[in-house]
Amino acid sequence: MQSGEARDTGEEARCGKLAEIPNQLPGSVRKTRILGQMGPRGPFFLLPLILKSFLAFPEVPASLESDGGWLTSRHTALLEEDSCTVERRDATLTYAQFIEQYAFSRPVILQGITNNTEFQACCTKEKLLARFGDHLVRLSTANTYSYRKVDLPLQDYVDQLLEPQDLASLGSETLYFFGDNNFTEWGPLFQKYRPPPFRLPGTTAAYSFGIAGSGSGVPFHWHGPGFSEVIFGRKRWFLYPPEKTPEFHPNRTTLSWLLDTYPFLPPWERPVECTIHPGEVLYFPDRWWHATLNLDTSVFISTFLG
Repeated sequence: MQSGEARDTGEEARCGKLAEIPNQLPGSVRKTRILGQMGPRGPFFLLPLILKSFLAFPEVPASLESDGGWLTSRHTALLEEDSCTVERRDATLTYAQFIEQYAFSRPVILQGITNNTEFQACCTKEKLLARFGDHLVRLSTANTYSYRKVDLPLQDYVDQLLEPQDLASLGSETLYFFGDNNFTEWGPLFQKYRPPPFRLPGTTAAYSFGIAGSGSGVPFHWHGPGFSEVIFGRKRWFLYPPEKTPEFHPNRTTLSWLLDTYPFLPPWERPVECTIHPGEVLYFPDRWWHATLNLDTSVFISTFLG
């Protein structure tokens, strides 16, 4: 018996331990050659003002139940955008409307489409570490190409690396848990997840699950279409259509781009952007450039359509 398995069997069944394990592997995510280069940095004396605009240092709440126990004393929250420019649609959106208005043309945030309360209950810090703490997870570098992969027990990742993003670190130096999930081990948990009901003709779905600290994220890249849902925390998205290559450096973090490049973009060069919260699902079309930034310590899952 592995560590963390001697627990109430009813709870194990609810969180997928006794479920049949699907025999599937996640689809690969294509990434393009980056054409954009990092623009010049703004004047150094502006950095404190920029930091003040984007960072907040809240008190840690007495109860962490609403955050699944993922907030820590080192928690640093980042602020959301001034105005969300991605349309939000509720459960009245039909499949025909989704295909006609969004599937091939623009992002959309879906609200109330599915109920993942059960999956969220299985993704608290306590339950995930009890079930998977001694299991190896594959970490990727948080840069556009994700050059390096490192295998580490989930417990060690949470204890040692799940921290706010270091402003001095490059994306190529930052390890990030997202994707590359072992479906033999994580399959029972994923069976509890209810993905968005909308599919594109001729595609199949593959899950990518992740946990990351505040200020972390992946810089601009593109691949096929998909959905992304936040389970705990908040995730800010920056998106550009396929024909508009953003200005960025593939080895810099999204946070450094937000501080060094974003404030100096003229209005017509700004991305489409929004922050999604637990229970919200963002859909992004095929080949849309996107970068992500976790505003809190976040748990999230994506459904890639390939």
